[in-house]
Amino acid sequence: MNIQENNIIGELVANDYRTASVFKKYGVDFCCQGNRTIADACMAKKVDPKSVITDLNQINQEQLSASTDYKSWPIDLLTDYIEKKHHRYVEDKTQEIKPYLDKICSVHGEHHPELFEIRDQFIASAGELAAHMKKEEFILFPFIRKLAKARQENMLIDAPSFGTVQNPIAMMHEEHNIEGDRFRKIEELSNHYTPPNDACNTYRVTLALLHEFEQDLHLHIHLENNILFPKAIEMEAELMRRKVM
Repeated sequence: MNIQENNIIGELVANDYRTASVFKKYGVDFCCQGNRTIADACMAKKVDPKSVITDLNQINQEQLSASTDYKSWPIDLLTDYIEKKHHRYVEDKTQEIKPYLDKICSVHGEHHPELFEIRDQFIASAGELAAHMKKEEFILFPFIRKLAKARQENMLIDAPSFGTVQNPIAMMHEEHNIEGDRFRKIEELSNHYTPPNDACNTYRVTLALLHEFEQDLHLHIHLENNILFPKAIEMEAELMRRKVM
């Protein structure tokens, strides 16, 4: 679909919730005034419609490759990818989703009290994920990069202060399980992210963003639990065997 100036904003957001982030960026109301064309909304906001359309079409063309072979990636490349792609995603989307949750709790909370618990669960998850990612970025990931460098340069490596890489990995596994449980609760409370009949566009976008957040978190956790962490444990064991030979 090639987006044009005469496209109706509300229809675009209804068809692809990701477009809401573009309208928000330019201060264009996609909810209460979503029945306007891009051209009309941009004229009212004194915004260049070409810039808006460029951003919208970029989102429209973005596709994630389902065939990416992450297992073949070097361990340090995978670490960098997780940090720059998934950690940054969590940070950015947390700031986007929180105001939406506040808004729909204010507008729809009286008739949908489950929204308050959804908001509480998300805020708790966001806080824990922020702390979790810092542990990875400042403790675990630097050591994994050190392992990769030692292997590449055929060097020996000293045991870290935490004893073995398996110790922080065990902690990360436990924290992953907690956040997985939180999002299962959010999914249950939101009826599998299904907007009710009286949901406005903001309500629908919020649920769609929460669903996307959960999907990204699942991939994020998969890359760590099933690929990065086992490789790190194996590499550390290999380097330790080399040290005692």
